[in-house]
Amino acid sequence: MKTILKTIALLFCILSLTACITNKKEKNQVTEYAPSETKIKHWPNDAQLVISVSMQFETGGQPEGAESPFSGNPLPKGNPDMPAQSWFRYGAKEGVYRMLDLWKKHEIKVTSHVVGEAAIKYPEVAKAIADGGHEIAAHGISWSDQWNMTYDQELEFIKKGIDTVETITGKRGIGYNANWLRRGINTLKVLQELDFLYHIDDLSRDEPFITKVRDKNFVVMPYTLRNNDIVNIEGKNWSPDQHLAQLKMEFDQLYTEGASKRRMMSISMHDRIGGAPAVVNALDQFIKYAKEHQGVVFMRKDDIAKMIKDDPNTPIDNSELKFNQ
Repeated sequence: MKTILKTIALLFCILSLTACITNKKEKNQVTEYAPSETKIKHWPNDAQLVISVSMQFETGGQPEGAESPFSGNPLPKGNPDMPAQSWFRYGAKEGVYRMLDLWKKHEIKVTSHVVGEAAIKYPEVAKAIADGGHEIAAHGISWSDQWNMTYDQELEFIKKGIDTVETITGKRGIGYNANWLRRGINTLKVLQELDFLYHIDDLSRDEPFITKVRDKNFVVMPYTLRNNDIVNIEGKNWSPDQHLAQLKMEFDQLYTEGASKRRMMSISMHDRIGGAPAVVNALDQFIKYAKEHQGVVFMRKDDIAKMIKDDPNTPIDNSELKFNQ
């Protein structure tokens, strides 16, 4: 009887050991050969959503009769509009500095398209923007139309602007913004000749893309009218809380889409409008809201353009090819 019990115990041990070894092999096989889940990265820096803020510095470059809260009731030509001029001065005296404090608080860098004559009149403001580590981009020598210029006129206009601003700030712009986005049929060829990397005068996408200019790649960083203080707050008399609601709703949608495709959110602020206390307060709230989400990155436009210009995932769009040959 004892012999039988010993035999049964021995068989039980052998069976248990075999099962243990088999189970271990199966576990090892699962660990070794199971495919790992890899999340598709749509941006080279692994962001789910890239946000780029523009801070346009234009005060001092505006022409007589420029758009202002008083432009609906213009004075006769030759009569200075005193309150309108003071409204523009607000951008240089208060607005830019308040926004610079906001960027510093949140440790983000923005792109500032600087009008040449604004930098001439307020060099200390232009230098403060550059010294804060923000991108100094081009916006022409003056607040003037260029869609009606000849090739040579436009070349001189843009070159004079970047040369002037570089002399004052030590930074040479490689990104361009035309007055009210209204570039002409030669603008991209002129920009290419002047060694620009990108322009923003396009509304066709929610991500940067490449377009061919004289058979060479040129970066397009789409701009915004939806998240634009001059369009919504000044043009439509939106309140700052309406602007904040727009920013949050736009962010929510683009952030969701960013899980499956490349998405970029563009925000546009102007010195005399975006720098007002209530508007800066609204943007402060938005930045805090955006930062609560994982994978959100704030970037200068030149840094974005450099990051994606050679990325094979960047789309190529030649919708304007007939103008750029």
